[in-house]
Amino acid sequence: MTVEVVKAEETQVGEVFVHEEETKKDVKEAESKPRTVEKSSSYKEESNFLSDLKDFERKALNELKSKLEEAILGNNLYKKEEPKKTEEEKAKPEEAEKEEKKEEEEEAEKCDVQEAKPEEGDNGKEEKEEEKEEKPDEEKTEEKIEEEVVHDKDISLWGIPLLPSKGSEGTDVVLLKFLRAREFKVNDAFEMLKKTLQWRKDSKIDSILDEELWTDLSSAAYINGVDHEGHPVCYNVFSVFENEELYQKTFGTEEKRTHFLRWRCQLMEKSIQKLDLKPSGVSSLLQVNDLKNSPGPSKKELRIATKQAVGLLQDNYPELVAKNIFINVPFWYYALNALLSPFLTQRTKSKFVIARPAKVTETLLK
Repeated sequence: MTVEVVKAEETQVGEVFVHEEETKKDVKEAESKPRTVEKSSSYKEESNFLSDLKDFERKALNELKSKLEEAILGNNLYKKEEPKKTEEEKAKPEEAEKEEKKEEEEEAEKCDVQEAKPEEGDNGKEEKEEEKEEKPDEEKTEEKIEEEVVHDKDISLWGIPLLPSKGSEGTDVVLLKFLRAREFKVNDAFEMLKKTLQWRKDSKIDSILDEELWTDLSSAAYINGVDHEGHPVCYNVFSVFENEELYQKTFGTEEKRTHFLRWRCQLMEKSIQKLDLKPSGVSSLLQVNDLKNSPGPSKKELRIATKQAVGLLQDNYPELVAKNIFINVPFWYYALNALLSPFLTQRTKSKFVIARPAKVTETLLK
C-alpha cells in the first residue's frame, strides 16, 4: 500500500469533473484491505499581502503590472477584429456591383457637366459639399476608436479592474494568481492572462451567469458552506453519471461535451462569486470530489471531456482552488490519473488529498 500511496501523490486529476466506475468488486476489495489517508504535499496557500512577498515575487508583480498598463492604454490587449464591411459586401455581391456601376455613371455625368461649365464658383461649392460629406464619417471613426480605448481601460476580470493605475487592491491578487501559475515568469504570465481575456471575450463568459444551462446536473455539483479557513466548498458528486441516460445526454456527442464544458465554466464562475479577491480576503475554493459509483475510465466520451476540462480550467482559472479532496477513491483510480498527469502542473498536483472509503469522515473533518 505504501507504494500505491507514493504513486497517488505523483499522479493527480485536475480541478474538474473526473468520472470513474466503481464496481461492487472494487468496493469489497477496498473494504478488505488496510487503508491510509494519502496526504498532499507541503503546499500551503501563499499570502497576497505585498509585505509578505519575496523580493523576486514583488519585482515580477511590478513588471507584469507595467506590461499590462502599457497594453491596456495602448489598446493592444485583444486581437484586432476585421471590419464588418467585408461581410456585408460578401452577403450582397450583386447589389454592391450595381451600386458601384451606378456611382461610376454618376461620376462620369458630373465630369461632363464640369467640362461643359467650368465655373470656379460651382467647383468650389461642390468641393465644399464633398468635404462636408466626408467629415462626419471621419468624426465617427475617431469617436469609435476613442470608445474602444475607453472600453479597454475599464476591462476587468472576475469583477476586479485590471488597469493597475486604477489602484484597486484586488488587482494584485488576480495578477499574483497568473504569476504563481507560471512560476513568476512575467512574460509567460502575461501571455496566459491575454489568452484568458481573449477566450472570455470570444466565449462570452462575462454573461454566462445569466444563461440557463442543464438543471439536470444541479445534483452533480453544488456550492455549500465553507471550510475551517473560510474557503467556499464546492461538492462534486459523480454517482449521478452512473445513469446511462444522463451520461449520454452529457457526454454522448461533441456538441453535448461542449455544452458540458460551458456548464462547468458557469459553475466555476458561480464559485468565484463567493470569493473575496482582496489581500485580506479568501480568494480560493475547496473542492470535494466523491468518486463513489462514478462511470469508469473505459468510457471514451468521458476521457475526452475530462482532458478538455483539465486544460480549460487550468488555463483560464489559475490558482482558484486551494485544495482538491477526492473521497471514496477506487484502486484503479491511479491508473486513470497516470493518463491525465502529463496535462497537470506540479503545483496543481500538490493540492490534492486522496481518501479511501474508510478514511472519508476523518479526512473531511480535517
